[in-house]
Amino acid sequence: MKPLTILSALMLCLSAPCMAQIDEQQIRKAAVASFPEYLEFLALPNDALVPGDDMKKNAQWLEPALAKRGFTVRRVDNNGRPILFAALPSDPSKRTVVFYFHFDGQPVNPAQWSQPDPFKPVLKRRAADGKWGIVDTRELMRTDFDPELRVFARAASDDKGPILMFLAALDLMREQGMATAVNVKLILDSEEEINSPGMGAAVRQEADFLRADALVIHDGPAHASGRPTAVFGNRGVQPLVLTVFGPKAPQHSGHYGNYLPNPAMNLARLLAGMKDAQGRVTIPGYYARTRISAEDRKLMARSGDDEAAIRRRIGFAKAEAVGANYQESLQYPSLNIRGMAAGGVGKLGANIVPKEAVAEIDIRTTVEASGPYLAALVRTHIEKQGYVLLDHEPTDDERARHPLMARLLVSAPAEAARQPMDAPIRRWGEGALAQAHKGEPVLLRAMGGTVPTNEIVAPLKLPFALVCVVNADNNQHAYDENLRMGNYLTGMRSMLGLLTSAYPQ
Repeated sequence: MKPLTILSALMLCLSAPCMAQIDEQQIRKAAVASFPEYLEFLALPNDALVPGDDMKKNAQWLEPALAKRGFTVRRVDNNGRPILFAALPSDPSKRTVVFYFHFDGQPVNPAQWSQPDPFKPVLKRRAADGKWGIVDTRELMRTDFDPELRVFARAASDDKGPILMFLAALDLMREQGMATAVNVKLILDSEEEINSPGMGAAVRQEADFLRADALVIHDGPAHASGRPTAVFGNRGVQPLVLTVFGPKAPQHSGHYGNYLPNPAMNLARLLAGMKDAQGRVTIPGYYARTRISAEDRKLMARSGDDEAAIRRRIGFAKAEAVGANYQESLQYPSLNIRGMAAGGVGKLGANIVPKEAVAEIDIRTTVEASGPYLAALVRTHIEKQGYVLLDHEPTDDERARHPLMARLLVSAPAEAARQPMDAPIRRWGEGALAQAHKGEPVLLRAMGGTVPTNEIVAPLKLPFALVCVVNADNNQHAYDENLRMGNYLTGMRSMLGLLTSAYPQ
């Protein structure tokens, strides 16, 4: 399919509402009006792994914020992690689009952050030497604010920023007396960062309320070029915990070094054997199901990735050789070590042979290669290396008989999903973004990260697209997460494009 031209995108603007009615100054004014709410929302702790009432407090903040925009809100308690569903009054002559966001955040270690508290947002400007300096937040209350300013806080980009962009876009349309071109429904997730275990059941429970024609997910970073970005698939995630067992208790490394096998060394060898020096997984069958068409490759080539700039920004010399380029690498399943532990480190270190060594692994799955399929391949590979896999601590008898023992815990996966590139939602999304930004958007086959697309798409049977709006260098899932204020404006513009474009009948 040929990309939509700017002229053909503008043809969509023949009937109201239309992006042509909205200028940059109006967007800036609406953004400024929303910033106090944005900063207030960021001040609510939302660490996904912290028990307690934080998710309830976030939901309680959202409910009146949605109600004052005219939404009817349905709340599913979800074992103390409320999921919110909302809808504006509908017009039966219009198609309906569900917009997805999440309000939980990744875990935080405050000591790593360059500010006292990740839940006390600060505004910063980067100096010529590359260092960030704190700026008074009152600078955001001017319509001529510098778009290079950034708000630093947990969830600034992932994903509270997009929520407030969307509400600001709706506020602007209401101020201008503009009705949306589609009926609007929302899903606001409280547990995306832990793979949304309750989403499937909640969506099935509220299936009638959520009945719609399409799903748009506002999560994940825009293309590094800054161009508007639409993505039509995402990888899933399969978490694994691999434990290699050693002695019944830690032993003195002087007395037993060179004699007692070290489980950390065994774990290191086992993990190293799963990938080659070029970064390709060596487990038989791991990539066997992946198929990328010639048309898909052409689409990925049009993304315009500056891979040298990516390497400079992140700080590495050479990419792994799984795919021919960055976009292609994201179409294959991955195998990532996200954490390791054995004994202690630094002041906690001791001269011991540790009792066990543990690796946390996340596998990014694809539509063709599911979590259970890939986890089974990993299990078979471990067993072929001579390991006996147990589901418990080894007994004395098992320790006497088996030199290599391990445990592999396989959690429930969040599965991948992907939309055909010739689907109507692609034409709608591409046209809406081209109209809004007066330029061709970046279209991607699938992004590498995971969102609960499958948990929503499967029960509701909806076509979907991800419209990613935050800056690519936002540090999501790490310390010093941030949102570039210029992306707040362009994100609002993307959302306005979608809200003012009629979904095809």
